[in-house]
Amino acid sequence: MRKITYFASAAAIAVAFACIPSAARAQSADAVMDRAVAAYSRLNTMRAGFTQTLTNPLTGSTQTTSGVILRKKPNFLSINFESGDRVVADGSALWVYLPSSTPGQVMRMPAKGPSAGAMDPAGEFLDSPRARFTVTSSGTATLGGRPTHAVTLVPKRQNPNFTSAKVWIDDADSSIRQFDIETANGLKRHVVITSFTANPSISRASFRFDVPKGAKIVDQAAGAF
Repeated sequence: MRKITYFASAAAIAVAFACIPSAARAQSADAVMDRAVAAYSRLNTMRAGFTQTLTNPLTGSTQTTSGVILRKKPNFLSINFESGDRVVADGSALWVYLPSSTPGQVMRMPAKGPSAGAMDPAGEFLDSPRARFTVTSSGTATLGGRPTHAVTLVPKRQNPNFTSAKVWIDDADSSIRQFDIETANGLKRHVVITSFTANPSISRASFRFDVPKGAKIVDQAAGAF
């Protein structure tokens, strides 16, 4: 579960840009989510840099990493970590290559289902959020010089990816600026978006995964996460 949460992270998809007057900051949780959902729907492609900190209370360990995530509608995703780990959804399969922890092995699974959904945190938060979560306001904060509203999401039904999430939505462009999640086993993940480009030109080649020479492919069923 720890390895899966590590790469599922990536992602985190968004960043803030311009300030708006403080008078516009009084918004309900539903209004904040509605504008975030609308902004996300307008993203045909995106590129974002991120940092992630994982805290495991069972082992007392903390791990920080960084990387870049690329996304292209409808179902293309590429997450590249500075460690050399890589996660790719090429439209037909989801590939997970983690040489930092399991060298010589590549996991392959269907491109649809809970496994694929966990790869795109923004999509997980913003896909019909009011139907899937109890949404409450969690205050405001200025992150990286950008004003944001925070909302807390608690799944109405069992969610394999998290038991609660706190998400900061940018006041200017309605993107996700930062998020914290906690899983059923207590693992905590803190993700900060460090750079963001909306709707850049991204070639299909960016979502191609070539199995490293000598690596063993391990097929897993949908929902293996």
